[in-house]
Parts: sequence; structure tokens; C-alpha cells
Amino acid sequence: MDKKLIVKMIKNCFKQYYEADSTPIGDRELEELVTRILQTKDEDPDADLYEVVNDMVYEFLTG
Repeated sequence: MDKKLIVKMIKNCFKQYYEADSTPIGDRELEELVTRILQTKDEDPDADLYEVVNDMVYEFLTG
């Protein structure tokens, strides 16, 4: 799966919660989030990528 697509989806998801130019996540945290999303998709290939990204971002923000 393309990591660039997932990073773009994560950043778009953050725009729902923050201003367009501010993202409350560093490069290392972003990489960890991408890795967790990819692992989730590997474990459940039928899972909708959009839902997985939204769930992980929400979990990041509330956790």
C-alpha cells in the first residue's frame, strides 16, 4: 500500500479538527501512525482504509 496516500489521508483527517496549516503530529508520530494503519489493514484486508485512518487519527487525538 502506498504510504504517501496514507499520509495524505491522515493530514486531511486532521484538517477536520485543526486549522489547515497546523497538524498536531511530528514526523516520528506520523510514521508510527502510518505503521499502525498498515498493520491494521494487513490484519483485516477487508477493512475500509478511510475508516481505519479516521479511527486511528481519532484514537491519536483522544489517547
